[in-house]
Amino acid sequence: MKFSEKDKKEFIKISKSKKIREDFENLRKKRHNPFVKNGKVDIEKYIEFLNQYNEFINHTPKPFKKIIDRDMRL
Repeated sequence: MKFSEKDKKEFIKISKSKKIREDFENLRKKRHNPFVKNGKVDIEKYIEFLNQYNEFINHTPKPFKKIIDRDMRL
């Protein structure tokens, strides 16, 4: 995506705004990762989220198919 010269000038003007910088700093300080608990990823919470999301979008799981390849190289 290419920006016009007008857009570029506007971005530069906005980037110099003290208020915008403060707002982004506040966002950075308050951001929260719901899957991290005590500094570690909570796998149970992540799996619960995925299950609920799949249910929300009405995703039907595909049947399991066993991998039968004998020589798997990366």
